[in-house]
Amino acid sequence: MTHRIVAALAGIALLGGCQWVPRLPQAPGPEPAAVNPACEREIPLLVEENACLLDAWVAFGLASQRGERQWRETLLARLDGEDERSRLARAALLAWGSERQWDAAAGLLDDALIGEAPEALQPLLRYWRNDLEGRRALAGRLARSEHQRQALEAERLELEEKLEALTAIEQSINLRQPSP
Repeated sequence: MTHRIVAALAGIALLGGCQWVPRLPQAPGPEPAAVNPACEREIPLLVEENACLLDAWVAFGLASQRGERQWRETLLARLDGEDERSRLARAALLAWGSERQWDAAAGLLDDALIGEAPEALQPLLRYWRNDLEGRRALAGRLARSEHQRQALEAERLELEEKLEALTAIEQSINLRQPSP
């Protein structure tokens, strides 16, 4: 009996996990790197010599993806210029907007705009364009499959009605036949 109790307590201790193990003091780690103030812009610059060009645009793309619709709409209202920076920023914002905005984003992320961008940004912009095209293709397939599903559902209902009519005809014929 005592062996069972000891085994049960040991099992509970094992299932309890590591939260019961005391923590050892951590060695101090390296100080986080100071962020260059030139990199902290709401809308990144397109200066090729800028040390944080790629990082700033990646951060802007992630902010566009994670941001709320209202934030994106506010920035879009401010980006009405036709300069390269405004067009790229609009493309990043629109790419994470509604499906209707995806077409506009795809139009902005054309080969000409990507070719005009600094060379360090071109792979990122191609990635954004490919990701956007992939999402657009998936949305198109989803819409087509939903249309097919609705058509099949309508056909099923039509066949169900025909089956009910045939069943009613069969019952009528069976009622008319004399019983032997």
